Amino acid sequence: QVQLVESGGGLVQSGGSLKLSCIASVNAFDRYNLNWYRQAPGKQRELVATATREGNKDYADSVWGRFIISRDNNKKTLFLQMNSLKPEDTAVYYCHIPALGVWGQGTQVTVSS
Repeated sequence: QVQLVESGGGLVQSGGSLKLSCIASVNAFDRYNLNWYRQAPGKQRELVATATREGNKDYADSVWGRFIISRDNNKKTLFLQMNSLKPEDTAVYYCHIPALGVWGQGTQVTVSS
């Protein structure tokens, strides 16, 4: 059974940084495109960043220039470095493998003003 386990969330002041990790128990991790999503209270889940299997990266406009997605295929781990955090970044962050339809349990990020 494929599992994704996120970690690294927490409480941080506006302007601060956090680094999220997502460890996958899946074979052929390097063959998959990987996503980070987030869901704020009362809002729909939104795509934050994508790391393709070819090494390409894409970001939502709201995080462009502040967040960096990366992956370590040897360790089967996806990362999200979040810098210059804002209160509107407060949400539960999820990693996702779209080809498998698998989601992690989420990790809470709270940014205080």
